[in-house]
Amino acid sequence: MKLVLQEFLSLDGVSQGPGSPEEDTSDGFTRGGWLVPHLDDAFLRIVTGWTLGAGAFLFGRRTYENFARDWPAMDDPDDPVASRLNGLPKYVATQTLTTAGWEPTTILSGDVAARVAAVKEQPGGELQIHGSARLGASLLAEGLVDEVRLMVAPVVVGSGRRLFPQDGAQAGLRLLGSETTPSGVVAQVYEPTGRPRYGTYRGGAHS
Repeated sequence: MKLVLQEFLSLDGVSQGPGSPEEDTSDGFTRGGWLVPHLDDAFLRIVTGWTLGAGAFLFGRRTYENFARDWPAMDDPDDPVASRLNGLPKYVATQTLTTAGWEPTTILSGDVAARVAAVKEQPGGELQIHGSARLGASLLAEGLVDEVRLMVAPVVVGSGRRLFPQDGAQAGLRLLGSETTPSGVVAQVYEPTGRPRYGTYRGGAHS
């Protein structure tokens, strides 16, 4: 399976609580819901198209608990995103959960990177990480992520958990495609290329 990291981000890189003020208030976060004013038909088309490629989903514990709380109530059979999230296999990376009630779910504990690598060996569509910024960043650092998809909203949140925190791991990326929605959200698709390259600008030439 192809491992895809799919994230909603603010312009300053915040990934926490895009959907509502109550979505994720951990660590005292009070600025949730920053993505909602920028939702439009083009945004929904892009995200739905991405999600249609899923064969399974991978979550960190915190995001899993939030999704397991909210998505089972979204049971419209004509909603392709809800149908896939509720019906497809799910994996949760955790050292604390021993049971997971949002079926079908498999708990990945112990050496999470090794267990995710084993899941990737299975046939099927994409193994998609939705949210779960810490897990996604750690697997990107391990070289396990095959594609990064970002929806970047034109808002500076100013605080909150970030996908790429200060002093985090390095990563080089190659842009595969981008699209801007009428509301100003920029959809970006990248392929990881390993460690980034560095150079020195010398006034008209670089090395």
